[in-house]
Amino acid sequence: MHKQRGFTLIEIAIVLVIIGLLLGGVLKGQELITSARVRNLISQQDGVKAAYFGFLDRYRALPGDYLNASTTITGVAATPCGAGNGNGDGQITANEAILAWEHLSKSGFINGSYTCDTTESNLTTPTNPYGNRLQLIFDNVYGAAGTARHNLKTGNQIPSDILAEVDRKADDGNALSGTFRFSVYAAGGTAPAAATCYVAAAPNAWQTQTVDANCGGVTLF
Repeated sequence: MHKQRGFTLIEIAIVLVIIGLLLGGVLKGQELITSARVRNLISQQDGVKAAYFGFLDRYRALPGDYLNASTTITGVAATPCGAGNGNGDGQITANEAILAWEHLSKSGFINGSYTCDTTESNLTTPTNPYGNRLQLIFDNVYGAAGTARHNLKTGNQIPSDILAEVDRKADDGNALSGTFRFSVYAAGGTAPAAATCYVAAAPNAWQTQTVDANCGGVTLF
């Protein structure tokens, strides 16, 4: 009759060490993925902001609002959006917010090629790393809104903890103040909910304990 033998303390210790290493690797991998997404979002926001001011410097007009775009930017032709031109009033409003991406892409300020239409799609508008559309516009659809101003919205479907890290790195970590804030912009989908994206009490920090997967932010110009 064979005598049954259990695991020794050394064998158990080795197994526990291996499990610890595996868990550590998983957590580190998740941390690296999160960091990459945060960097991607910040880079995208900074890139479009630089393009916006670069366009303004070159043409002395705003993308989307530029009155003479069809005669000075190669490839901008008659489209459903004002024949390729804005109204020149100094504000990016209505369909000019879609036309802005055509002006920026065809003047070489952003990558990709976008053509304006009355309905937004991936052909008219760039998307965030989660596949939802950005918006460059003059309005006050953002946290603690006051007077309308030009802004760049990240689009929705971004986890609140990702936006918290973006805000900490790029601004003040407060979802209702500074140059990076919460926005309910829905990008054609479900609008983010303020009640679950950030804590509605000072200092109005983004929600990181119970993460909401459908949030959005905005960079104010």
